[in-house]
Amino acid sequence: MINRILLSVSGVMLLLVGAATLLQPHAFFASEGIALGNNPGLLSEIRAPGGLLIGCAIAILLGAFRQTITQPPLLLGAIVYGSFGLSRLLSMVLDGLPSASLLGAMAVELIIGGWCVISLVRLKPI
Repeated sequence: MINRILLSVSGVMLLLVGAATLLQPHAFFASEGIALGNNPGLLSEIRAPGGLLIGCAIAILLGAFRQTITQPPLLLGAIVYGSFGLSRLLSMVLDGLPSASLLGAMAVELIIGGWCVISLVRLKPI
């Protein structure tokens, strides 16, 4: 039950962020004070990861509804959320502190990524 909740919450969050990044990148990034401009190359580079996040969200959400495939979505959640959180930590070292909301996003990413790892360790092998 806990894994289903974790996969549901993490899948929906990725779906929302992915959709906002893919479909409304100007508004999404403006909420952090980031102006994207109208460069088609930049917008392509911004939108593409949004599509990737949507695909990952779908895979994670499948695990929330199909108990027979819990392990791969948990691994994907650990990779996606962990890599985002750890990359933000590295960015803090290299670039300095971001806004408070991005620090909050990092905390959420690290918590969900860590929760996915703990859930994976506790799963019985398939």
